[in-house]
Amino acid sequence: TSFSTPKKKKRDDGMREHVTGCARSEGYYKIDKKDKLKYLNNSRAFAEEPPADTQVRTCPLLTAGRRSEQRRLLSSFTGSCDSDLLKFNQLKFRKKKLKFCKSHIHDWGLFAMEPIAADEMVIEYVGQNIRQVIADMREKRYEDEGIGSSYMFRVDHDTIIDATKCGNFARFINHSCNPNCYAKVITVESQKKIVIYSKQHINVNEEITYDYKFPIEDVKIPCLCGSENCRGTLN
Repeated sequence: TSFSTPKKKKRDDGMREHVTGCARSEGYYKIDKKDKLKYLNNSRAFAEEPPADTQVRTCPLLTAGRRSEQRRLLSSFTGSCDSDLLKFNQLKFRKKKLKFCKSHIHDWGLFAMEPIAADEMVIEYVGQNIRQVIADMREKRYEDEGIGSSYMFRVDHDTIIDATKCGNFARFINHSCNPNCYAKVITVESQKKIVIYSKQHINVNEEITYDYKFPIEDVKIPCLCGSENCRGTLN
């Protein structure tokens, strides 16, 4: 039952000669350190020294010119209608670092964990798109369940985004009469979305706020933002 395994020979080029004709059929075997080192040195030399006809020397002036051209194109996008879509794609690719914790304004709040420049997309207000009739029914049901806070955001006359039980951190943003952000409705692939933009530079650990712009009603909701120009009520 014991068969002597034939010694594996090497070819003239240094590669192992397979008895069966296929490396996969011979199973696993170790490679000598000398052969491995020789192979690695050859692969490194090939990677570090490309052929002479393909070598291209980069000119610093040319690289700077390309960067300035990219900045010019980006600035031209900023003033067009495509700027919102461009920023929205960037926001989805790299989300802002945010956290929610206790707020001095009301209950929970949303805070920045990184500096945010002015006129930047901060976060999208995510929730369920519902009609006005469904919104009225849910508002009564939420009151019966003891949910005092309202997380409904009106998009237009017919559509409302309900983030009460299906939303993201954007629902924790508190109202302020002197906010550092504002809400804007944008259209992405024929669908309206609500995105929170920064009005000014926002520092780390600074609370993110925007004006709710509630309609004027007889029953007033007190405002606790504490800003100098506080109106006293949200509506």
